[in-house]
Amino acid sequence: MIYRITCLIVSLLFMGCVSMMERSGRVIDGSVFAEKKLAVYRAEGLELTVAENRDSVQSVIISINKFPMIKLRCAMPNDEGVFFLSSLEYLAGNTHGWNEFSLQMLGSGRLLLEENAVLEHVKDIEQIQITAGRIHRYDTRLTGNEALTALRNRNERIKALSEWMVSVEDAPKGQPIKEFSNYWKPILLPETVSKRKAPTDWRHTEDSFERAEDINWNTCYTTRLFPDELHTVRNSGTLLRDWEEALFWIYFMYEWENIVNLFSQNINLQKIK
Repeated sequence: MIYRITCLIVSLLFMGCVSMMERSGRVIDGSVFAEKKLAVYRAEGLELTVAENRDSVQSVIISINKFPMIKLRCAMPNDEGVFFLSSLEYLAGNTHGWNEFSLQMLGSGRLLLEENAVLEHVKDIEQIQITAGRIHRYDTRLTGNEALTALRNRNERIKALSEWMVSVEDAPKGQPIKEFSNYWKPILLPETVSKRKAPTDWRHTEDSFERAEDINWNTCYTTRLFPDELHTVRNSGTLLRDWEEALFWIYFMYEWENIVNLFSQNINLQKIK
């Protein structure tokens, strides 16, 4: 029963209802009740929330409509309006469960909170390290150091993968996640898609194969296309697991430059609450 519910939630999530999965995960771990919204400001494609936790500590949370799996948390601005990024919070589901983590961030900007809000001069945005997280996989939940190690290892793999993907000639950017998946899965994992979707030249008569995760991986295709650091990741089936369990993670890392560029301009937000 639990598995059916999870699959239903994930199906809705993939169609764009990520916020439903987010609420479901946070109800389960209780964090949905940990903060209250003091004010909400909105611009096209962006929402900014002033929140207060149970310890009466206030912070600013920035949400991007196109990337609902992530939220940027910032310290409250000082008297001059200067604020500092503190973390990126990620939560997204998959057919097996979900991943949740907090990624330490660097960056600063200026935020004026009056009747409306102005976000400006956000610069030097940099990802540092995952500091906490949880993994739910089937009936197993990983927490503490076990989850932290697994999440950090996956983050390193996804960074290497996304950096290579971005470097590929004519790599498309700005796609919705469904188009992103439809474009990249046949290239990364042609063994898992139909013959008509796979690249026409991905398989040669002299190619050799290695079996992992019940799939025969074309190791020669791996060598021809992928950088050295991704050879073992793909041939072992680890890339397939990352794709199945962390597609939204791969997507936002691939689009990271566009996310950063979003804050390179001044943004005017209207107060709605």
